[in-house]
Amino acid sequence: MDSKLGLIGCGNMAQAIIGGVVNSGTISPKNIVVSNPSDGKLISVKDKYKVLTTNDNTYTAKNSDIIILSVKPNKYPEVIAEIKDCVKSDVIIVTIAAGITIEKTKSLFGKDIKIARTMPNTPAMVQEAMTAICFGNNLDDKNKEQVSAIFNSLGESEIVDEKLMDVVTGVSGSSPAYVYMFIEAMADAAVLQGMPRKSAYKFAAQSVLGSAKMVLKTELHPGVLKDNVCSPSGTTIDAVRSLEKNNFRYAVIDAVNTCTEKSKQMSKQ
Repeated sequence: MDSKLGLIGCGNMAQAIIGGVVNSGTISPKNIVVSNPSDGKLISVKDKYKVLTTNDNTYTAKNSDIIILSVKPNKYPEVIAEIKDCVKSDVIIVTIAAGITIEKTKSLFGKDIKIARTMPNTPAMVQEAMTAICFGNNLDDKNKEQVSAIFNSLGESEIVDEKLMDVVTGVSGSSPAYVYMFIEAMADAAVLQGMPRKSAYKFAAQSVLGSAKMVLKTELHPGVLKDNVCSPSGTTIDAVRSLEKNNFRYAVIDAVNTCTEKSKQMSKQ
């Protein structure tokens, strides 16, 4: 891709995006500029990926065809006010923050502008992200391909209707935290039973990774895969009984629902 990519903000997600596009060859380092108020993270990404760095957001805005706003949601009004008068006329603005709608972003810029709203998750840091993408109505097919290529370099992506972005936050954007809690809990139980902690984390994490791949590769219903592990009168079905007794599935459903509703509230602010 020949387009120049700018990232405003240099946190974990921004660094994951830089690593993804550079390592995959999607965008050359010479065509990437990153801005951030402090130098620490900029020095790190410059040394590692050979991209251009600056403390000046307006420089990034003036010199980018695609701009990813990789700052916290509460910083969007401040950053957009700073750059809105110096972006290119045909720039594509990419948002990655929960609760920031296309319409809200457009209103902050105060003009008709090309906007792609995305929701990646932190496994982008190991190129295993799941990213939802929705587009404003003024992006053409080439624009959409460019944005999709960026996030496909981080893992998988899927184009969705914007009305689904809140539930995407619940089931994908925030869910790595739920999975980490599950892995930690399984490892704690293994330690309780005498397994060294390092081994416990490896057994738990690899089991989650392998199980997820089974769902994606076989395309079988998760319930079928669960049944395949449960032998009559065996250890697994007894464990499943215990999970059901303690409302395991209800707790997960409630967590996703709670996260989704919070995202909806943020969208209305």
